[in-house]
Amino acid sequence: MASQTVTVGAVAGTAGEPAGRQVRADAARNRERLLDAAAAAFTERGAEVPLEDIARSAGLGIGTLYRHFPTREALVEAVYRNEVSLLCTRADELLAEKPPDQALAAWMHLFVQHVATKRGMLSVLKPLMASSSTLSADTKGRVADTASRLLAAGVAAGTVRDDIEGADLVRAVGGICLSTEQEPGPSSERLVRVLVDGLRSGPAIA
Repeated sequence: MASQTVTVGAVAGTAGEPAGRQVRADAARNRERLLDAAAAAFTERGAEVPLEDIARSAGLGIGTLYRHFPTREALVEAVYRNEVSLLCTRADELLAEKPPDQALAAWMHLFVQHVATKRGMLSVLKPLMASSSTLSADTKGRVADTASRLLAAGVAAGTVRDDIEGADLVRAVGGICLSTEQEPGPSSERLVRVLVDGLRSGPAIA
């Protein structure tokens, strides 16, 4: 009987790793798969997409989804917070990969894609933001701070004008997305390119 107990314990985890740690790693991977599948589904089909479809797309059962996200609202909030986190993290990566003005331009195009995902979740996300000042303040603040960091890097390099604030940039890109809501994609991408050109350092046009 004692030898059976040792065998079960050894199988539960990987070699040299406690079983509990392996379970936590599996749970984290499952959560990430669910968030990725949900983000794609919300963008393409809206926030009312059946949760069973999201679980199926992630290759998981509906029970696993509910263990991580007990309600649709919890899933939408988690997806939105995760998308904001990915957008902000990507800014640092772009600054490490490209000159500041090019990093800023690339990030602005990513922001357009972020807004498209957010638009798909609005039917659930809007009431959530209205009822949770923390959700709204945290996410908007993080995005504006990230935009400010990108602008500051460009100003320091002498390639971006110094009279634009992060919050202004976020509003400008958001306005582009709103104005092209019925014709996203090429239209918004063209307007972002125009905005990028306007952000580059140079003499003001009277």
